[in-house]
Amino acid sequence: MSTIKSVGLLTSGGDASGMNAAIRAVVRGCIYHNLRIFGIRRGYQGMIDDDIEEMQSKSVSNIIQTGGTILKTARSMEFKTAEGRKKAFENLRNRGIDALVVIGGDGTFTGARIFGEEFDFPVVGIPGTIDNDLYGTDYTIGYDTALNTVVEAVDKIRDTATAHNRLFFIEVMGRDAGFLALRSGIASGAEGILVPEIKTDYAQLNHFLENGFKKSKTSSIVLVAEGDEIGGAIKTAEQVVKTHPEYDVRVTILGHIQRGGSPSAFDRVIASRLGVSAVEALLTGNRGVMIGLSNKDIIHTPFSQAVKNKKALNPQLLELTNILSI
Repeated sequence: MSTIKSVGLLTSGGDASGMNAAIRAVVRGCIYHNLRIFGIRRGYQGMIDDDIEEMQSKSVSNIIQTGGTILKTARSMEFKTAEGRKKAFENLRNRGIDALVVIGGDGTFTGARIFGEEFDFPVVGIPGTIDNDLYGTDYTIGYDTALNTVVEAVDKIRDTATAHNRLFFIEVMGRDAGFLALRSGIASGAEGILVPEIKTDYAQLNHFLENGFKKSKTSSIVLVAEGDEIGGAIKTAEQVVKTHPEYDVRVTILGHIQRGGSPSAFDRVIASRLGVSAVEALLTGNRGVMIGLSNKDIIHTPFSQAVKNKKALNPQLLELTNILSI
């Protein structure tokens, strides 16, 4: 029998569309199981500052369709200190909070693991990041929405690229992970995709330019993950212009439009499933785990594994890119 009576909930790190759907699911999942639920604003910093308020079912009405996070998010340097974490723990204890649900990415889960072990405190995590780079889940909240945002933007850029016979290098988010670039590149028919996981081969890129773009005299799109070792789309384009000054090259950095917007139906559904499952995990004695989705089933992965293990790109998708770009 669980001794948990009250749960704290926060979002931390980069925001992702679908976080509000997850917040809604956790809040109503707690109320369904007769638990008190407290929203913590501004992530771990709000826990330190005692920026905490009890939530009701009506607190999460009409938010499932909205982007961002109603609890706000922040990165806290103070939480990385023992003194900051102790202050946060005391605030939770003073409010009678017995457990935590945290929504975020690898940085969020690193902090959650340390805090949980330091104070023997039950914490479970929900993966929320557009990068989709967390080991232990097929999809993270926000990835599908960002994917659709990128494809829509590339489709529009393709129109103007075709009108002027231009070569566009388009940079997408992803930091050290190429999941967003890879899938959006395939979906938008990009002729080239550069990801951090694969060393950029200029010979291969040049072969594409010589045998594809130069001969066809039509538009070409190359998607570049921001974490590519060359330095993103700008640096890559500069290198190409040096060797091919005859090309009409343009660069577009999509930036933070990838984070915002109304979440897709897919993100709303998985956020709802993961949110309720997080509450149920706490009630069954699970702690120090990330709630993930694998082959449509809910699974639990320890924070240490979710953060430490590197999620691999699908080699079949990489091969598909080579086939379709000829």
